[in-house]
Amino acid sequence: MKLFPLYFLFLLFLLGCGQAAQENSVETAGETQTTASNEKQARSERTKTILFFGNSLTAGYGLEPDQAFPALIQERIDSLGLPYKAVNAGVSGETSAGGKSRIDWLLKQPIDIFVLELGANDGLRGINPSDTYKNLATIIDKVRAKNPKVQVVLAGMQMPPSMGQNFTTEFKEVYTRMAQEKGTVLIPFLLEGVAGNRELNQGDGIHPTIEGQKILAENVWNVLAPLVLVKES
Repeated sequence: MKLFPLYFLFLLFLLGCGQAAQENSVETAGETQTTASNEKQARSERTKTILFFGNSLTAGYGLEPDQAFPALIQERIDSLGLPYKAVNAGVSGETSAGGKSRIDWLLKQPIDIFVLELGANDGLRGINPSDTYKNLATIIDKVRAKNPKVQVVLAGMQMPPSMGQNFTTEFKEVYTRMAQEKGTVLIPFLLEGVAGNRELNQGDGIHPTIEGQKILAENVWNVLAPLVLVKES
């Protein structure tokens, strides 16, 4: 009979050890989960935003969203393991004036790199290039006011000779002058290698095909890549 209390005490001791081990296991699991959550949050915080702000060329008119050059840029970024997300904010038919009115809504999110692709519709409609310049300048100023450290990339555009020599020259200078006066990075001509090529444009002769968009992506990436890699180094 005297063995029973000893057995009982030994049983309580084993149960106590088991409970302590279980509590330690739960605590360890909780710490692991918290660490994983913190690491996930840290990765999310490191993800930067590239906003592509433009018209139908950016939107990928006549194509699927994943065939437009911003999506192709995202594929390149992902293949390199870079912590950037590309946001396609292209709207078909957008003018520089329309972009000036629309940009405020998009500035609710932080922007690290801003790719401005507007003005082509202004040129095709014969809008005074000086008005286009003012609108683009206002857009850049608004973006920088909200994101002081933002890197601005300006996609240059040109008009066909049929628009007249004086107009085409003045229009082209909008982008070169803007890049100099606003200190932006310039893509000399977004449609380089695509404009005027029937095989790389859809039936309207204006909007790039899938293959045309791939060339646009290369034109953009050649300028964008150094900025992305420098920011990561």
